[in-house]
Amino acid sequence: MADPASYRPQTGEIPTNPGVYRFRDPHGRVIYVGKAKSLRSRLNSYFANPGGLLPKTYAMVHAASSVEWTVVGSELESLQLEYTWIKEFKPRFNVVFRDDKTYPYLAVTMGEKFPRVQVLRGERRKGTRYFGPYTAGAIRETMDTLLRVFPVRSCSPGVLKRAQASGRPCLLGYIDKCAAPCVGRVTPEEHRALAEDFCSFMGGEAKRFIGRLEKDMAAAVAELDYERAARVRDDIIALRKVFERNAVVLAEDTDADVFALHEDELEAAVQVFHVRGGRVRGQRGWVVEKVEDFTTPDLVEHLLQQVYGEEGETQGRLPREVLVPEEPSNAAELAQWLAGLRGAKVDIRVPRRGDKAALMSTVRENAEHALKLHKSRRAGDLTNRSLALQELQEALDLPVALLRIECFDISHVQGTNVVASMVVVEDGLPKKSDYRKFSITGAAAVDDTAAMHDVLTRRFRNYLQEKSAQAEAARLPGHQAALEAVAVASMHDTTTPAPRAKFAYPPNLVVVDGGKPQVNAAARALAELGIDDVYVVGLAKRLEEVWLPDSDFPVILPRTSEGLYLLQRIRDEAHRFAITFHRQKRGKAMTVSALDSVPGLGEAKRKALLAQFGSVKSIRTASAAELATAKGIGPSLADAIVSHFSNGSAASGAEAPSINMTTGEIIET
Repeated sequence: MADPASYRPQTGEIPTNPGVYRFRDPHGRVIYVGKAKSLRSRLNSYFANPGGLLPKTYAMVHAASSVEWTVVGSELESLQLEYTWIKEFKPRFNVVFRDDKTYPYLAVTMGEKFPRVQVLRGERRKGTRYFGPYTAGAIRETMDTLLRVFPVRSCSPGVLKRAQASGRPCLLGYIDKCAAPCVGRVTPEEHRALAEDFCSFMGGEAKRFIGRLEKDMAAAVAELDYERAARVRDDIIALRKVFERNAVVLAEDTDADVFALHEDELEAAVQVFHVRGGRVRGQRGWVVEKVEDFTTPDLVEHLLQQVYGEEGETQGRLPREVLVPEEPSNAAELAQWLAGLRGAKVDIRVPRRGDKAALMSTVRENAEHALKLHKSRRAGDLTNRSLALQELQEALDLPVALLRIECFDISHVQGTNVVASMVVVEDGLPKKSDYRKFSITGAAAVDDTAAMHDVLTRRFRNYLQEKSAQAEAARLPGHQAALEAVAVASMHDTTTPAPRAKFAYPPNLVVVDGGKPQVNAAARALAELGIDDVYVVGLAKRLEEVWLPDSDFPVILPRTSEGLYLLQRIRDEAHRFAITFHRQKRGKAMTVSALDSVPGLGEAKRKALLAQFGSVKSIRTASAAELATAKGIGPSLADAIVSHFSNGSAASGAEAPSINMTTGEIIET
């Protein structure tokens, strides 16, 4: 690894103009390309404090051995040059959107002499127009239907050559699903015009073709050519079938691409809906690995560059509007660049209300599901799980295999309703039957470190007590015979539920949500209990750093490490479980009232009192005679209520708090 100081340029050497820079490795390969409004400010950020960089940026500056830059005249030029260099050098540290290849696309190879319609998956090819994606069944049906109206070649190159050599078309030519350019039934120009019409129809101009066919049918009927009219009618029905398959989501004159993101600390899922003529014509998805400290506007900028920058793919594909979740910082230059590709104005907008905002919400939901699916597939893969556990063991230098991992998280709102969660992972998979929840009160609820110490102490004190009880029971006479009797009885008793499993089985690794303070608090709790065979680490949220007890520096796992993904999944699951419990507890606390502790006062009578007096405060100041006028409240119960409030018993209760609906804060009354 190179020391960044060894190749750091002098500050005075770096211009303050906008430009594009390249980092190269010792072999001269470009490993990162970036742009900046001020090259001096941007490049100095890499060298001023390399230790404070994000893990992947840290790896990049240490993998590089030199940096060079090119000054340009404007931000638009820097945008164009950055994209050109990324496409040319394919730097490994730049953001790369990996295309979602789950669904096939309908493709037209416009770069060939006789364009071909086919179903394609995988990497996009130059000179080919793509439509979709579709489900596997729907794309075959769509293609078969459209070839009735637009008989474009769909045969393989081998079939085309044989037909040209023999002078006879293939079967599709005989059944009129191919114009048979191979044998000269149509000229190459006429066949290309058919392919252009096919692309125009798929691009959203369906109504134009349907209208033209309706006129042809009317003309055939006027000429009493009913056979031709019937054939045209069937073509109209076929086109309408394809056209109506797509739902109308926006106004019919709307052409837009709607992008949405769902991201976490390591990755982001991107979804785009292609809307043409108000209908969703296609959908695409990517999963991107985050590089540097990229914000959502940064990701949007790189996304639009890669989606629309492919040469030959933007013709007929770039719409009038591009709807994004957040506006990129250089939106004006980006819109100007896209307008140059389209040959007309392109608006980049963030929808705030109405149908477009509703559609954006739907696309965002798809992105959320896509990221969950991506992570669940990684988690469910046995090879990845084994690799993750092995990487984690090696990175933390642990002498034992990580058969069981427990993760703890604290949740509260400004110190109220403090709770903790414990989630368990065995062999890389969650074991939900062993999840536990903890309520934290008193001095332990002061801060997160005290709460973490309290939770770890309680969890492992129970473990030691159970271990001691088992050892004591094992020394009693007849212990083995009793165990065998229980085992035999359980074989015949299938109705009595088994007792809940306890915590006699300790974890190999404890993961806490937090940094150095939380880790040290957890390690101190284990040391006080005399437990030295359980290892503790912490995962800090912002930079995904792994902290060890009494360590001044964190362990930095590679961003693509399966071990880091495993820790992240466990931490997120613990956070979800803690948040759920906290909300339940907070919801119950909001319904607590000072009237709950009055003996003999049930729910119906409490409601009657509140209906008559309006609040607990009015009930507290009312006399026994006034209270007795409420429905269901007799003289003795009224005396009990007055006595309850007058002797200070209500101090343990409280009026039901209310919530400020603007700020979400709890207001005590």
